[in-house]
Amino acid sequence: MIGRIISHYKILSKLGEGGLGVVYRAEDSKLGRPVALKFLLSQLTQDVEAKERFINEARAASSLDHSSICTIYEIGKTEDDQLFIAMALCEGESLKAKIANGPLDVEDAVGIAAQVAAGLARAHGKGIFHRDIKPSPIMVTSDGDVKIVDFGLAVLAGQARLTRTGTTSGTAAYMSPEQARGEALDHRTDIWSLGVVLYEMLTGLLPFKGEYEPALIYSILNDKPAPMSSLRPGVPRELDRVVKKALAKNQGDRYQNVTDLLADLQAFAVGQTRGAQQRSRARPTRTRQTTQRKRSIAVLPFRSLSDSKEDEYFSDGTTEDIITQLSKISELRVISRTSIMRYKQTQKSIPEIGRDLGVGTILEGSVRRAGDRVRVVAQLLDAHTDEHIWAETYDREMKDVFAIQSDVAEKIATALRAELSPVEKERIERKPTESTEAYSDYLKGRFYWNKRTEDDIRRAIEYFNRAIEKDPRYAVAYAGLASACAVLSPYAGLPQNETMPKAEAAARRALELDPTLAEARAVLGTIRQDWSWDWVGAESEYKRAIELDPNYPTTHLWYSNMLCDRGRFDEALAESELAQDLDPLSLVISSSVGSVLFYMRQYDKAIEQCRKTIELDPDFPLAHYALGAVYEAQGKFDEAIAEVRKARMLGYDNPFAQGLLGCCYARSGKRNEAAEILNELLQSSEQGRAASYGIALVYHGLGDKGKAFEWLERAFRERLAPPNGVHVEPVWDSVRSDPQFVAILKRAGLEK
Repeated sequence: MIGRIISHYKILSKLGEGGLGVVYRAEDSKLGRPVALKFLLSQLTQDVEAKERFINEARAASSLDHSSICTIYEIGKTEDDQLFIAMALCEGESLKAKIANGPLDVEDAVGIAAQVAAGLARAHGKGIFHRDIKPSPIMVTSDGDVKIVDFGLAVLAGQARLTRTGTTSGTAAYMSPEQARGEALDHRTDIWSLGVVLYEMLTGLLPFKGEYEPALIYSILNDKPAPMSSLRPGVPRELDRVVKKALAKNQGDRYQNVTDLLADLQAFAVGQTRGAQQRSRARPTRTRQTTQRKRSIAVLPFRSLSDSKEDEYFSDGTTEDIITQLSKISELRVISRTSIMRYKQTQKSIPEIGRDLGVGTILEGSVRRAGDRVRVVAQLLDAHTDEHIWAETYDREMKDVFAIQSDVAEKIATALRAELSPVEKERIERKPTESTEAYSDYLKGRFYWNKRTEDDIRRAIEYFNRAIEKDPRYAVAYAGLASACAVLSPYAGLPQNETMPKAEAAARRALELDPTLAEARAVLGTIRQDWSWDWVGAESEYKRAIELDPNYPTTHLWYSNMLCDRGRFDEALAESELAQDLDPLSLVISSSVGSVLFYMRQYDKAIEQCRKTIELDPDFPLAHYALGAVYEAQGKFDEAIAEVRKARMLGYDNPFAQGLLGCCYARSGKRNEAAEILNELLQSSEQGRAASYGIALVYHGLGDKGKAFEWLERAFRERLAPPNGVHVEPVWDSVRSDPQFVAILKRAGLEK
């Protein structure tokens, strides 16, 4: 086969051969990319039924668009009717080869198993199950990404009876009892096989043994595997429980779906179980795993039992303040407000919420406010079992509300055995204000700030200012004012010179009063990034903010944006994933992860991430805008236009969206529509809106480089928008080497 040309594939070398087929490395001459070609053995391709099953399964596998499943490009046949599948070439090492070098680290083994489970969940959801999960068809890339290959072949071979063609003792070692008996199979056979693989990764040994195949089958049907912790002391007992359940001989006692197995693996990974390892303080770098070793907690929205519905802001504020207090404890991983507010009136059980958020404990409670009295009931629950860990009722005067919040935080730290440093204890017990009226206004400001519309942000600014008037030394009120002013520009379409100076003044005053406020530090970081273009200073502020409060997801998000703008994509992705760990259901953060992948030119992964965000909320405009940007970069202009138009319809109707839409219109040949958008933007610019960058985009799409560069430089010069990511934006790739473009970036300080 070496050297042959099959369709538009040139076969270069042989990659491997098994009982069912042979795989070759080939080059796709049309797209200039390496591929893998898999051919069925001749004795199978001559069987009419086998051929049809192969075709059906290959088609099904091609529908499994998932990062853990090897992508199938097409199914074809040679001139002599030999069927083949063309698929992505997965560079890396097979799991079989990795295990041959000895047991894997616990964290690596669980991570690989979780990725395999996620891929199987997608397949099972489509009615497809693998039937031959084992280490050899699981590839692990150098980046730790897992790819399942051979979808379809195992099903084609049947594998229901040992006498079927292609069965080997290696395959038999991973067979479920029902598979070994030749019974009808369902998705639970894959769960068993994955349990065997996880056992082998952690111990280097198979759970069932036999010198020959009948003896091996007997062991599968009758023997109990030795606990992994008895073979390798470092394996936590919780993983023993997970594997034991996956290897239940009775299908009804096994995990009934792979998503439950995945949830338990993820729960272990984020430190949700008592057997999870504690976070290593000596780790020098912040990666996504640093949050996964912390004791984890989510504070569900406290229920308002007050007679007045207007007191909803007070119950929401109490929830947020307790989250803030807990976030000051470095040994806790605390889910952010954005994610927990989705459960405000949920019917989900505590274990379901725990699995959604990947936490081990959940705090819930209620608040009743009457006159100058407040009653707070709080209870801490085990997210696995829904069992009570700790509960307390507080019935005090309103002036004691801060003492209640501090006590709750300290009691939770004690219950979770999280060490509280003297500095953290002092920060938690510090009273932010003596004025209950100022506190009430502050909570109202937070209430409206979290709604994130132009009108609500303006109302938030009003309430923060009221709180400051009642207590001029109220540091967190200044921090809230700074955050609101910092984001007003994009929501209101105002030039930054009207908003950023106010944000900076408020942030600096907040830090004068309380130098430990991470929120104020983060605001200074975004001001230096977007307004001053002081990259070194911005990074310094973000790092300091993270030191003060590693649980504040906004800092990680804004820091990720800055790193991305500077072309430090790997670091940017790590920071955005950290933000997502802390705020798993945040739509803004989820979109940001997709944007980083977009800037990395990983368009398929970016599309997948944008779609995940849209699944969370189909009406979230930023996700549609981000998806439109990816489609534009791929040259899929009709799809891009549809997504950006939807983003505008849903409320993201600013000069950036207008500019991208006009650019897409122009590049798709719809120049009249592009001209209409351009006129809208020019009028907006005359009215003082920050439209320069959008205008530059439309001229760029129309092919008018002179005008595009003129407006781009104006956008930089007037600071009407923060287009500091221009030197990494794919939309400008066609002019990236143009001397005039390079000169503009240099004058803006974006290039050396």
